[in-house]
This record gives sequence, C-alpha cells and structure tokens, in this order.
Amino acid sequence: MKYILVTGGVISGIGKGIIASSVGTILKSCGLHVTAIKIDPYINIDAGTFSPYEHGEVFVLDDGGEVDLDLGNYERFLDIRLTKDNNLTTGKIYQSVINKERRGDYLGKTVQVVPHITDAIQEWVVKQATVPVDDDVCTFYIESMPFIEAFRQFQFKVKRENFCNIHVSLIPQPSATGEQKTKPTQNSVRELRGLGLSPDLIMCRCSTALENSVKEKISMFCHVEPQQVICVQDVSSIYRVPLLLEDQGVVSYLSRRLNMPIETRPRKMLTKWKEMSDRSDRLLEHCSIALVGKYTKFSDSYASVIKALEHSALAISHKLEVKYIDSAYLEPSTLQEEPVKYHEAWQKLCSADGILVPGGFGVRGTEGKIHAINWARKQKKPFLGVCLGMQLAVCEFARNMLGWKGNSHLATHYVLHSVKSLVISTKQWF
Repeated sequence: MKYILVTGGVISGIGKGIIASSVGTILKSCGLHVTAIKIDPYINIDAGTFSPYEHGEVFVLDDGGEVDLDLGNYERFLDIRLTKDNNLTTGKIYQSVINKERRGDYLGKTVQVVPHITDAIQEWVVKQATVPVDDDVCTFYIESMPFIEAFRQFQFKVKRENFCNIHVSLIPQPSATGEQKTKPTQNSVRELRGLGLSPDLIMCRCSTALENSVKEKISMFCHVEPQQVICVQDVSSIYRVPLLLEDQGVVSYLSRRLNMPIETRPRKMLTKWKEMSDRSDRLLEHCSIALVGKYTKFSDSYASVIKALEHSALAISHKLEVKYIDSAYLEPSTLQEEPVKYHEAWQKLCSADGILVPGGFGVRGTEGKIHAINWARKQKKPFLGVCLGMQLAVCEFARNMLGWKGNSHLATHYVLHSVKSLVISTKQWF
C-alpha cells in the first residue's frame, strides 16, 4: 500500500480536497486502485448536525454516513463508493479511545494523546486503506495537530518508499503590484518541517501560472527540486485540475518516488476527462435556474444540487447560470422593510428559465418558497421541489387549488395521506 498525504497551508479552503481527488484520478487512470480518506479536526462525530453555514451541505453516503462534502468529490473523481469510516474526525478517534479505556483495554495505563490517540489514528488509516483489499494507493489530508504527529510517526512505520507528502500552499498576487509572493509558502513549509513532515511536492495555488523565477525561488527556499514545485492556477472547471497535474509530470514523479508500477501507454480515462472539459468550455447555449433557498449566502450549502444541475446542463450542452435567491426576500413583508431586495429577488425569479426549491429547516423563508412555487405553477415554468421544496409544493397546491386554508403542515399531511391511499389502491389494481 502506498500512502499520499495532502497537507495545506496559509488559508483554509485552498483546494486540498480537489487536489487529493485529482491526484487519485490520474493514478487511477494509470491502472492503479485508489481509495481516499478525509480527516477533519472537529470534535463532532460526523457532519450530520452542522449548520449549512458551518461546512456547507452534508454529503450522505450509500451506507447512510453523513460526512464532509469532500467525500462527494472523491466519489465523483474516482468513481468509487466510500463508507462513513472514510471520514475520520477528532470526535470519532477520541470516542474510540475512550470506549477502549472504559473497557479496560489499556490495562490501567494513563491514556494520553501520545501514544494512544496517535496510535488510534494510524490504526484507523491502515484498516480503512485496505477496504477493499485490492487498493494500491490511499490519498488523504489532515489539518490538526494530533493527526500531524500521528503521520510524523506513520511515515517511519510504513517506510519512506511508501509515503509521500503533498503540501498545498497559496501564492498571493496583490493587484497593486501584480507580483507573485512566495513568503507565505516559505513560512508554511518551514512550519510543517518543524512538525516533522517534509513535503515531496509543493502545489502552489495561484490566480495565474507561476513564473519560472517564482518556481526557482520556492525551490531554493523550500529545499525541493524545481520540478517538485507544481503550479495549480485557476482554471475554468475543477475537472481540468487532473489534466493540469498530469501535464506537469506528477505521475512520473510519484512513480519514481513511490516505486509504483504505472502503465506508460496513452490513458483513455484522461482523454475522456479532456473531452468533457473541452466541451464544457465550448458551450454556447445558456440556461438559468433560480435556486430559491434559505442559505444562499454560501453556495456549498446546496453543493449536491448545484453539481446535479451542472452535470445535467453539460449533458444537454448548455452553460448553467444559477441565480441564488433568498426565499425570505420574496415575501410581502420584505417589500415594506427592504423594497430594493424584494424587487431584485422577484426580478431574478421572473427572468429564470426554471425554478428549483431545495430543502431547509425552520419557518423562516417558507412563505417565500411557497410564493415562488405559486408563480412557477401559474406561469408554467419548469419547477423541481427537493425535500421541503416538494412538501411546500403540496402545500401550495392544497391552498390555492383545493382551497384548504390554515395550517400548512396539516394541509400537507392530508394531501400526502390522500396520495399514499391512492398509491396503495393503484397497487391493488395490479
């Protein structure tokens, strides 16, 4: 088993998950079996109780595990099915260690972060990396001190030829000067080395391609060869990232560094990725969808919905434009308090080609969603309700077509009960 650890520096949200997924993709295109583990520093057991504004939408796996969004990227990029154990949190580790301590597994010893927590982390990774047992490579990334210490030890346990560290860092480019700055990356690598991990590849996130002089500077001050400094500039689609890494010789380097048996023939899988990315860039027809939700300030709150829309639009050769609308702004009360926001929200809604109302919690903004659904029905606009959106569509129909007034939840109950009875009756006919 080969292990590739992805660490990040300077800022959060720099793209560690996409890079881990992309590295896995190009290795899988070489005929290797790849799995992935996401390690999160929070003490929560899983992501199921997070507010959408905390970490975005919860991604639900086939086994019911409620996990971080990055596992969705892993599944899409690698075309694999992961389990809840592929998302490791501080909470899970501490819970497992405390359970062992309560059972007496430590034979009365003082339980400490080192070695008990760090050992538990290593055991979890080794166990999960071999599920299924035919995997060749495991990619994962970390952000927390106990995990960094665990992998400092882990690199010696599995031997250098089986362990590689990719460090993702930001190269800021202030608009005032336009100069690419390397100091944040230097400091980040220095700090990582002080913790006992030395990066084999430094992947530099930047808005434009790295200049050769900047690459050489990073190489000199971070003690790596110039070819070990990889430029990951902004691209038109995240699905271009594997192609970007492939073009810069990442596969060749990992093949030598980890002594992996990689096929040298042309890779059909990456050819399909290039065709898909090129087709995405050439789209001329536009399609606008109004997403009427409650958490529209943070697009990751509806990540799975957005990805589904993007893939659907690409399948019919249309460029997608998502118009985010806060459902509360569609309510008449907003007209009195903030008329500008009210009219802007309705202008977005009316100009969209279709309307999607996703799930949500609580009463706030519910009436706004019902107003959007009512407008879609009357104007015969394409509409899709997901979770609460579907339930509110039932409420809107009950109110305005059946004439049921009063408590919307009660109306929903009656209509759904009627639909259920109809389905049961229909089954009996057959």
